[in-house]
Amino acid sequence: MDNFSHFLYYRVKTLVPKKMMLYARRKYVDLKRTHYAGTWPIDPDAAHPPGGWCGWPGEKQFALVLTHDVEINKGQDKCYPLVELEASLGFRSSFNFVAEGYPLRKSLFRYLIEQGFEVGVHGLNHKGNPFRSEKIFMDQVPRINHYLKEWGSVGYRTPSMYHNQKMLHNLEIEYDSSTFDTDPFEPQPDGVKTIFPFWVKNDSGDKGYVELPYTLPQDFTLFALMKKNDINIWKTKLDWIAERGGMALLITHPDYMNFDNKQLKTDEYPAAYYEEFLKYIKSKYTDRYWHVLPKEIARFWASNFVK
Repeated sequence: MDNFSHFLYYRVKTLVPKKMMLYARRKYVDLKRTHYAGTWPIDPDAAHPPGGWCGWPGEKQFALVLTHDVEINKGQDKCYPLVELEASLGFRSSFNFVAEGYPLRKSLFRYLIEQGFEVGVHGLNHKGNPFRSEKIFMDQVPRINHYLKEWGSVGYRTPSMYHNQKMLHNLEIEYDSSTFDTDPFEPQPDGVKTIFPFWVKNDSGDKGYVELPYTLPQDFTLFALMKKNDINIWKTKLDWIAERGGMALLITHPDYMNFDNKQLKTDEYPAAYYEEFLKYIKSKYTDRYWHVLPKEIARFWASNFVK
């Protein structure tokens, strides 16, 4: 998206009612889905393992990483029942927060860490592409690094999955998770075509970070844009990743989960969908997946696959 298109999109977004924007995005996704049927939700070219691949720790069949992006303030309230759900089934995850997008609740951060979960930085705000110019991103770098240090975070994800791997070297991170194996519906739709992590070195080769692409479709895409009322696409993609020994990394959004079984808002879906998916993983793949936090898989990768 060029600078003018970027300006126009976000200008229109502030003027058009939310329901109308969602309707337009749904039509856009419908049009693109047919065109990309051969590479979404599965891109066959993404299955190749890296050179020297010896498998996951404990001889597990595949890796499982759960992450959540909290985009707006109301999402913070929903983190608590989400943690309870995951913990009750034996799962842990990371929660990424927009540093300057809403009043942050440090008590929530403490709660997440105490429960064995992870906290990451999800940009400064959720208002567009910070990489549209080097100056814009570099102006943000000191503040992003400040929040990373203050929160004790080692991971970053750009809002709306914008990415520029070269510029990200300016952040004090161990990993980034702003890419995907395949997702033609994102504003910057260039997939990295792998279901494995990979190392991103800087120009001099003396530093770098691990890139963790998400490999399962986002909940917002499936349930808000495509209006799916089942988790079949999640199951199909997970089974494909498991067969090929890759990394199943999922992004969901507490903001859009409905935990109280009341009438769904335009962009909400039942939290029961996510619960069903976790139970599917737990029952079908018992003892066959390596389930870790993003920082743990990044450290494994940095220790074993940096050349």
